[in-house]
Amino acid sequence: MAPPSPLAIATSSVNRLVKEEASYHKELKHQEARVEKLLASKDEDENAEYQLKQERTAIEETRAVFPPLLQRIEDALHRLEDQLATGEANGASETEIKNAKETIAKAKELASAK
Repeated sequence: MAPPSPLAIATSSVNRLVKEEASYHKELKHQEARVEKLLASKDEDENAEYQLKQERTAIEETRAVFPPLLQRIEDALHRLEDQLATGEANGASETEIKNAKETIAKAKELASAK
């Protein structure tokens, strides 16, 4: 089996980063839901203040992940666009080119939604 081309590697890198970003958004929603639950049951649990503080710290840490992650996505997207141009010029397979273009569109859609 031939090793993956630079275009395929760049495409999978962007896909992985986009999935990672989605995973962090999902985790953030779960953390926010836990905070809401703790606020609702605050009177019943004597340890609620400590747990609430821990959850809020976790939310801050998760939110801090987004700026560098979005920068990494942007950098990987630029590398993918460069590899796509090189691949088109050097006759990369249609499948690789199609996958790269779909990944670029998905990543740009994600960036415009932020």
